[in-house]
Amino acid sequence: MGDLAGPLGPLLRQVSRSFWLTLRVLPWALRGPLGLAYLLARAADSVADTRILARSDRLRYLDLFRDELELPPRSRLPEIRKALTHALGASAENELLARLPECIAAYGDVPLDDRRRIRALLLTLIHGMQQELRRFPGENEGRLVALESRTELDRHTYYAAGCVGAFWTEMALAHCPALRNWDGIAMAQQGIRFGQGLQMVNVLRDLAHDLRIGRCFLPRQDLTTLGLTPEDLLDPAALDRLHPLLRDLIAYTLTLFSDGWAYTLAIPRRLVRLRLACAWPLLIGLRTLERLQQARDLLDPRIRVKVSRPMVYAILARTTAVAWSDAGLDHFYRGLRGRMEAQPAPAG
Repeated sequence: MGDLAGPLGPLLRQVSRSFWLTLRVLPWALRGPLGLAYLLARAADSVADTRILARSDRLRYLDLFRDELELPPRSRLPEIRKALTHALGASAENELLARLPECIAAYGDVPLDDRRRIRALLLTLIHGMQQELRRFPGENEGRLVALESRTELDRHTYYAAGCVGAFWTEMALAHCPALRNWDGIAMAQQGIRFGQGLQMVNVLRDLAHDLRIGRCFLPRQDLTTLGLTPEDLLDPAALDRLHPLLRDLIAYTLTLFSDGWAYTLAIPRRLVRLRLACAWPLLIGLRTLERLQQARDLLDPRIRVKVSRPMVYAILARTTAVAWSDAGLDHFYRGLRGRMEAQPAPAG
């Protein structure tokens, strides 16, 4: 499955959204296994997020999904598909679950070492999904639960995306001989922080939506310091009081981005495709952070902060032209970051 144009290619493009850009630019040897890992992770995420099912049912179906990663699989996929077909309706996620047997068959055809890495990643991701299903109330229960501390926030970002950074590093080391001088342990740690930084962008961007389905990823301890409760954040007018914490979390996210950027520049210049695959999500994330920093409606669930398509295309074009140059690539990153840091945040 080295080529994304195989039978699962159209499905991958349909469900991967912006990640499709990253997949397409990856070195050929990495596209197939990383694309397959994404499909399997997205399928598990669809199970975890299906609101029409009770949390207990979602936990059970995630257990069944996890069992399918054992080869030979236990053939419980029909049960998962039957339960979720009506819940997902006519959607890309429904088609993904309908074609899950193809994904599992492709997983069985992956070389043993890659299959081991994919399985370890999926087990970690599913563990994180199940932890959140147990922690947070059901979407229709009318309750709101917050993480307690920054430690718990770091744990969330690890299970949601940091573990992907470690997996990405293992896969790159296995398939890119030019990385033979990398310190695998040190780079995996940087990869974890890379992934955590990207997840922090999601935490801040999706804040209003998450609050309305019973989840607050902003630590209760920090909210209490500001005289706020998670329930207070359901009122968009609470944004002014929340700004000190948002500024602090954006600054923390930028420290994670610094590790992600060091990771990107550590990729040898001749591995242009791998460099771009790492640079693009960071640079798009940086522009998203800039918009989050300036947003006056961050707690309004009707508003979704995002980077415009022309802005994304401008990032792709500029970085493609300078990806071979450490100085050129770093100049572009520093320019975006400097512009963001020079802009005053709204008063809070």
